[in-house]
Amino acid sequence: MFEVAGDLAALLIIAGFLAGFVDAIAGGGGLITVPVLLLAGASPVEALATNKLQGTFGSATAMIAYARAGKVNPRAQVGMASVSALAGVSGALVAHLIPAEVLRVTMPIVLVAVALFFAFKPGLTDQDRVERMKPGVFTFTAVPLIGAYDGFFGPGTGSFYMLGFVMLAGYGVLKATAHTKMLNFASNFGSLLVFVASGATWWVIGFAMALAQIAGATLGARLAMKNGARLIKPLLVVTSTGMALRLLWQVWG
Repeated sequence: MFEVAGDLAALLIIAGFLAGFVDAIAGGGGLITVPVLLLAGASPVEALATNKLQGTFGSATAMIAYARAGKVNPRAQVGMASVSALAGVSGALVAHLIPAEVLRVTMPIVLVAVALFFAFKPGLTDQDRVERMKPGVFTFTAVPLIGAYDGFFGPGTGSFYMLGFVMLAGYGVLKATAHTKMLNFASNFGSLLVFVASGATWWVIGFAMALAQIAGATLGARLAMKNGARLIKPLLVVTSTGMALRLLWQVWG
């Protein structure tokens, strides 16, 4: 039935639940699922393709949960999401042109910077801050850059969107988290279309992980909305640091 043995399938489903939970709060779910997929015997392309499949369901679930709670208006984000989706497609298409080793060396530094920012920046609460960039400018600068990054690499996309909304758009932490999900879903879905065409997706285990992602994302979104910055900030610091350590281990381990 599954593309892997039963014990590995169970491990992947558990990983999907945990990834959905973490991703709904702070991003970084791929840090959990991609290594487990590789451990289960997936090739790098199969791991990325299957991760995009199941991760799309998790980000969609979190997006819907935040929208139903009134934390974000999806209609107001259609323009940004469209740009993010197109950027995800372009990023996936040009993935082979960018040396992965360059990203593996530079991204840990960026992720550590993100973690330090949220750990030590004073005044990061659920209250909105001063807007430093108009929505139109944000849509055609920060959004395509992060969306393209999601298409050709991925780890930390949610954290980067969060950082952009907090630093540039002036959003509070919970509002930034809610607005991140639709853009993350869009870039996930755009890059998924490219990976599907490659024929490398593990469909059966991917959909099983997607169901687990839905459950994890639902729980994570509820906890984030209940606790706000008190939960989101420390988890974001932990996941960003974890992703950085994981990438450093891949380079020098």
